[in-house]
Amino acid sequence: MTPNPDPVNPDPVSEPSSPPVPVIGFAPPPITEELVEAVGRVLRSGWITSGPELAAFETELAAWLEAPAVVALSSWTTACELALSWWGVGPGDEVIVPAVTYAATANIVLHCGAEPVFVDIDPATGVVRAEDVARAMTPRTKVVMPVDLAGWPVDYEAIAEVLADFEGFEPANPQQEKLGRPLFLADAAHSFGARWAEKPVATQADITGFSFHAVKNLTTAEGGALAFNLPAAFDLEETVRWFKVMSLHGATKDALAKSRGASPHYDIIDAGFKCNMTDIQAAMGRVQLRHYDATLARRREICEKYVAFFSPLAGCIVPPLRDEHRESAYHLFMLRIEGIDAARRDAIMARVREQGIATNIHFPPLPALSVHKNRPSCPPLEAFPGALEHWNSEISLPVHLELSDADVDRICAVVASEIERERG
Repeated sequence: MTPNPDPVNPDPVSEPSSPPVPVIGFAPPPITEELVEAVGRVLRSGWITSGPELAAFETELAAWLEAPAVVALSSWTTACELALSWWGVGPGDEVIVPAVTYAATANIVLHCGAEPVFVDIDPATGVVRAEDVARAMTPRTKVVMPVDLAGWPVDYEAIAEVLADFEGFEPANPQQEKLGRPLFLADAAHSFGARWAEKPVATQADITGFSFHAVKNLTTAEGGALAFNLPAAFDLEETVRWFKVMSLHGATKDALAKSRGASPHYDIIDAGFKCNMTDIQAAMGRVQLRHYDATLARRREICEKYVAFFSPLAGCIVPPLRDEHRESAYHLFMLRIEGIDAARRDAIMARVREQGIATNIHFPPLPALSVHKNRPSCPPLEAFPGALEHWNSEISLPVHLELSDADVDRICAVVASEIERERG
């Protein structure tokens, strides 16, 4: 068989038709009896959509994140697309995003009719460097949207300095004139609980988007949130109200407000979205938030075990977990293997799976995906050597609350054995 020349999209006929089901899963959601009881309580309450449970969750999130305000929505994707809409992003605009992230980060830019501009990553950390962001900025740049990959924060201070020093910004509406620079919209889908300068990452960018998808550290099955940290020139109360109204088709009164008021009448102020969070989701989030410090502590412990085991091994490159400015949210453990390519990495993963352990890869570089490589303005994959190096060498190991110490030891032994076998 002729080898498939595509380094990112494998030949489907070469994949096993019925792979064995792993005994150790990659990211099972943390479903506890307390969580089930909370959902049952909301179901029995008769109020299952955006109501008192959601209001309580948003208050608790804001306190935990030390953010001035939080709005919880149906997903990271809808939340951050709503933020782009609020900012007025549209055709002719550019939004800077990393070359390595999940597809959603760039998809929402395309939804607005704008151009995602890819910036290469540092393969050692998986995140963009401020100097590369600076080189990518043009007068068309309206938003800079870096990603905290695997839970590891970007250099928030350095990126903020790049934005503050940028002199080519051309505002196109009153919101943009008020800020006077591109919006700093942080993709923190992986980094709920990460810290920068001993504070939650939500305190750094203008707006920070979080994900509560099924595989995230804290899950509401689907869901997300925006944390606001805008300058004083912006009316925070008015801004939060805009997001809440526009998440419900632009209606000036939601169901909770109607139930508490004398009049059911409302207006539609704009063609809004439908991306509110339900009380069922909020109940799940509230339970997990109460235990989230313990969740982070266990995830940290697992990642530290991996570092202790793999860092002395030849050819194994472990991800950073802490430095003088930041601490990870321990969402993923992205182990890299020196000197291999994607095909050999996939062979390791297949043999590890045959032994009952699930692993994963994060993520195929965006310029390699058809939606982008078919765009005339998208540079070829070879223009992003850091992304390609990261893709060829990365394996994500399981990190979740169902893992026992014995499971972690077994994962280490099996993965190390297969790496040694592949590297000869």
